[in-house]
Amino acid sequence: MKFDIRETASERIILCAHRGIWGGNIPCNNTIAYDFALAEGADMVEVDVTKSADGELFIFHPGMEKRQFGKDINIRQMNSEEIRTLRLVNFDGTPTQIGLNTLDEVLEHLKGRCYINIDKFGDNPAAIIEVVKRHNMKDQIILKCAPRKEQLDIVETYAPDIQFLPIIKADNGVHEMLKSRNINYIGTELLFTSEEDETCSEAYRELLRKDGKLCWVNTIVYNYRDVLAAGHSDDAAIMGDPEFGWGWCADRFDIIQTDWIGQCERYLLKTGRRYKK
Repeated sequence: MKFDIRETASERIILCAHRGIWGGNIPCNNTIAYDFALAEGADMVEVDVTKSADGELFIFHPGMEKRQFGKDINIRQMNSEEIRTLRLVNFDGTPTQIGLNTLDEVLEHLKGRCYINIDKFGDNPAAIIEVVKRHNMKDQIILKCAPRKEQLDIVETYAPDIQFLPIIKADNGVHEMLKSRNINYIGTELLFTSEEDETCSEAYRELLRKDGKLCWVNTIVYNYRDVLAAGHSDDAAIMGDPEFGWGWCADRFDIIQTDWIGQCERYLLKTGRRYKK
């Protein structure tokens, strides 16, 4: 399967599954959750990466140990052998049979199947780049983090050909700076609390697109106090207004990250927005 994210975006809205699809007895961020997301229509899965004390990369959102293991632990202070004995809990806090996958395992599992957004890239950039190169999957990978100089220097030095997407709330010169660097800058994750924000404006999106960049929006809600897309959210869609939640975003952005892949895709298909004419 050929992967060209700009070509894909010209054909359809790209749907990214936030940590896969999870619920009931299936925790997030593992191959089961990713397989379910692909079966429900995801073009991309988002994965979080955490490094063990002895340097192995695991798929896990840092700081979520109490919630996902039911234990007050820190896997960044544990060695990989200890981490492999852990089992995730389900939504009732009951242990499951599911342990953590390594980044190596997930990349191999998803090879040739979908785009993969590696979030938390900025925490361990050099180590993540090394793994991505080992699997020869650069066309499937999108590295994502805030555009901090130290991480950008590593990307430019060691992975100028791997796709990179910054996360911003305001431009502050980021777009022009990234254009001037030897980085495979493909687009921007745009965060905005109000439709009046620069990062929500049609003018800013057109500026990005004129330079061949894609525009990413989040309809996920991980904290209702931390507004990511001016209220155009999964919650709004699920609670009765999918046009406000998903339709509005599909009319303006190239990539939508959602926790409700199947429902979002069905709505976009129903309203004729999933595929571009």
